Order: sequence, then C-alpha cells, then structure tokens
Amino acid sequence: MIVKKNPDEFQNYLSDASNYQGTAEAVYLPESEEEVIELVKQCNIDKIRMTVSGNGTGLTGSRVPEGGIVISTEKMNKVIELNAAEKYLCVQPGMILKDLQNYVEEKKLFYPPDPTERNCFIGATVATNSSGARSFMYGPTRDYVTGMRIVLPSAQTISIKRGEIVATDYTFSFSTDQGTNYTFSIPRFKMPDTKNATGYYCRANMDLIDLFIGSEGTLGIITELKLKLLALNENILSCIVFFEKEEDAFNFIAEARTITKAGSFGEAIKISARGLEFFNKLTLNFLRENYHAIPEHSCSVWFEQELTDNEEELKETWLKFMQKHNANVKKSWMAVNKKEQEEFKDFRHAIGSKVNEFVARHGLRKVGTDVAVPAESFLSFYQWMIELVVQNNVKYVVYGHLGDCHIHLNMLPKDQEDFVKAKKIYSEICSESVRLKGTVSAEHGIGKMKREYLLLMYGEEIISQMAKLKLVFDSNRILNIGNIFDEKYLF
Repeated sequence: MIVKKNPDEFQNYLSDASNYQGTAEAVYLPESEEEVIELVKQCNIDKIRMTVSGNGTGLTGSRVPEGGIVISTEKMNKVIELNAAEKYLCVQPGMILKDLQNYVEEKKLFYPPDPTERNCFIGATVATNSSGARSFMYGPTRDYVTGMRIVLPSAQTISIKRGEIVATDYTFSFSTDQGTNYTFSIPRFKMPDTKNATGYYCRANMDLIDLFIGSEGTLGIITELKLKLLALNENILSCIVFFEKEEDAFNFIAEARTITKAGSFGEAIKISARGLEFFNKLTLNFLRENYHAIPEHSCSVWFEQELTDNEEELKETWLKFMQKHNANVKKSWMAVNKKEQEEFKDFRHAIGSKVNEFVARHGLRKVGTDVAVPAESFLSFYQWMIELVVQNNVKYVVYGHLGDCHIHLNMLPKDQEDFVKAKKIYSEICSESVRLKGTVSAEHGIGKMKREYLLLMYGEEIISQMAKLKLVFDSNRILNIGNIFDEKYLF
C-alpha cells in the first residue's frame, strides 16, 4: 500500500472541483480489499477519522477531509469480470467512468449513467447515485447496481446482491460475512418525486443495496461493484439545436418530454429522446471563445435519439419538430458519426469545466444550483429564479437537464462581496424548490457544503434519524464524518 505523509505529496487530495478545502495527516492508497480492512481496523483502534476520496470531480466537498486520513481507491481500478452473455460487469471502485464506458462499448455493450464529468471513479458515482444527461431515459446510477462488496466502518464486510436483503416495512435484519447481526430501523419520510440525491434513500420494503447507494460513503467503503449493462446501439442521432427565443426552446423541450414519456407523436413515428439538455444565451456566450460556430443571440437544446431501422423517418420527424418550434435549423448542428457525437459530449461537458476554472481563478467556492422541481412548476420557477439573480446584479450562466426539470444555475461572483450575495440567492432558490415539492440536490449529493439545505428540506427530526442510522454502522464516528449532516447530530 502506498502511503503519503509529506503534505507536499498530497495537496491535490485536499480539495475538489468546488474549490472546497480541507486538511489531512496522511493519504493511503490501498490496492485490495484486504488492505482496506486492515486500514479500517487500525483506524478503529486509534480512533482516527477516515475520508474516502474519489477523483476530485465532485462539487460538494464530499471527498475533502477535515482532519484524519484520506483513503483513495485509485489503485483499486481493475475489471474483475465482464459477462457479455448476461450483460454485467464486476469492477473495482477506482476505475474511471469514461474508461469503463469505453471498455464495455468495445464489447458492444452499454453502461447508461453519464454524469457531466466522466473522469470520476465508478465507486464515487455509486456513492452519490450520479445521473446526468441520459438519466431522462435510463434513470440514475441506482438502476444499474446489482451487487456490491462493502467494508463497514467496523472493518467487517458484507456482500449485497439486489433482491436478497429486503426490509420488512422499515426494518432491516442481516448478518455480515463474519457473522455479526445488524437489526435496525430506517427513517420514515417522504422523498420528493423528482430526480433526487439528498440524504439516505429510505422507503418501506426497500432493498438494502439502495441504502448504500447514494449514502456518500458514510455507511461503508465500496470495494467491488456488479453493474448491469445493456446492448449498445451505436446508431445515434445527436443534435444541438439553436433557438433565438428561450420560449421556443422550452416549448420544444416540454413537448419532446411529453412525447417521449407518452411514446407517440400523433400519427407520426415515435420520438424518444434519451436526453434533453438546455444552454441559455449567457452559457453559449461563455463557451463561444472555444466554439466559434455558435450563432449569436442564441440559446440551445442538445438532444439524442437512438435510431433503428426507421432512421430516415425519425430524422425527418425531428426536423419537422424543430421547425414547429422555430428552431434555427440551418445553423443547428447534427452529428453524423461517432467522432462528432463525442465532440458534442465534449461541448456539453465544457461548460462545467469552464465554470470550475472561473471559480478557482477567483479563489472562491462554487455557487451552482442542483435543484429539480415538478414539471408543472418548472417554467414559473425558472423565470422567478432568473429574475432573482438579475435583480441582484450577479453574473451567471444557466444550463441543465431540462428533460428532468433539473437546472444548474451557476453564479459567477467576482469577489467576496458578490460571493456572499450569491450564497443568499442560492439559499432562496433552495427554499423555493422545497416549497414546490422539489429537491435541493438532484444529482450531486449533499457532501459538506449543502448540509444546511438538507436540513431545510427534511428538518432536524429526520436529520437526527439519519445520523442515528449512521451510528448503527459507525459507532466510533470515524468514516466520512461531515458528509450529509453536521457532526453535532452524531452525539
């Protein structure tokens, strides 16, 4: 196991893409589950805190340590088994998502979860239940995890297979590989019906595997994953459609969403978008120095459609649909091969990177929303949100997964005074999303930066119940302390 104890060697483990900063005494890079177990055992003996580190692409400070040691899974990055016939992949948690997707696609298989930053570790995407552009059609990471091995904070291990350990109402009972029995109740509360990644996943009669997915590393350390794959359809229609008016873009998205969910388009052939992404005019202006072909005074929608035998009919249907909603068809972009499809993905992902660079350059933390609201509330919510930012004279860009009514409004404060103003706006936006029965975090999780907003969403009683649940597994209070809820709830 590699151990880094010289602070000069591990500074890059003390922050993430949000520019949240932390401290640590050392960084450990185990190469096997056995090394993880021995490390956890020693930390229990010495009462040393452990923070499990992803690849630093997160936006909530979840991987950032606040004292103690860091455990990075980057050396645990191997494929264990690929079963093409049964369409599953067993993999260690430190494999980079982009490498995993490329690996299975070479075998004509497909792993749908596609968060904006694909240089993340696959284990981290499970820990946060990541989603992304394709979640509109395929759902979040949760839907593709069928098994996992976990080292609990006690250093005992458990193998979980989906469907094998299920709660009776709100109560679980199971044994570890070493024979220790756990019996406990999970909190009872109503999760929003929107896309959601806030706090523990809790439902009556749920599967145990879903408790660990999205738990942000607070209940155990993932050492192995079994993931469901699909057959790969390489024939994709990918378009970036430009509009002069936001109203036209939103109408395009709203009708495409309805058609996709309903599965029909009048008498015409079926439209079925697997992603519907929006970029406002300010976002495109922010990107224009890198993409000179972006038309002036435009906003845009990126959509993808999987094609079958009726390829030409589908293309014609989408063209008519674009014309119906006043798209600038002549200046819109259409990918005609795999290389161009990848370039469109890079275009989609470029905005997040540029925002992160802007934040780091100004020495401030990122202030970007991750809210989602019900479809019937989205348009009025969006208009209210933009008006709020404009009134406060804060620079911003807006983009997001509008197929899921999930929006990223990133404020770009130029100094500390602007940052304080942006944080106040952020809080108001979160409050409004909760009032509308939405979520404060649809895909990024809570980490350390958004704990007050989880409290806003669920209240102290539910947060206390979540903390009590963590203590079932982590009685010594050593694993990923500070993620999801404040340490004060652990006493």
